[in-house]
Amino acid sequence: MKTRLPLIVTAHVAAEDIAAFDLLRQAHFPPGRNFLSAHLTMFHRLPGENSERILGQLRSVADGTETIAAEVGGLRHLGAGVAYGIDSPALHAVRDRLKGHFASWLGPQDQQAWKPHITLQNKVSREAADRLFRQLSEGFTPWRIGITGVDLWRYLDGPWAHVGFLPFGDHR
Repeated sequence: MKTRLPLIVTAHVAAEDIAAFDLLRQAHFPPGRNFLSAHLTMFHRLPGENSERILGQLRSVADGTETIAAEVGGLRHLGAGVAYGIDSPALHAVRDRLKGHFASWLGPQDQQAWKPHITLQNKVSREAADRLFRQLSEGFTPWRIGITGVDLWRYLDGPWAHVGFLPFGDHR
């Protein structure tokens, strides 16, 4: 669906957990392209013309969800960058519920299989990505993070404007 006002949905990673990703992103993402803090995108492009309906669906799903434990399960080489892969059946279930509500609005990127991740570096040379991938792979041990809600953002041709945080039911 075409939209002039695209919206993005991200999983809200607990503040104490996202901080480490932010530090890595600040250190390794090209500064001239780093408009955002670290984030975990669930949907890339929803129609802003339907923002009230989208907020209602997000609120409904968030109200019935409790904090989700997710595992930072490994590194993903993106070719021109590096990301941490995030594993969580519960987070997949939340996205699947939302996907059902948003089905008629989803573009190709949001219809394909979802591989949740937090990007630390992108739009760099293959050599720079290889270097960071090797560095972060040495001694990598999976760890847990908490997902405490969802965030809605408006895409502004680069930066994003925060529209709202919808906390999970146990964070109200």
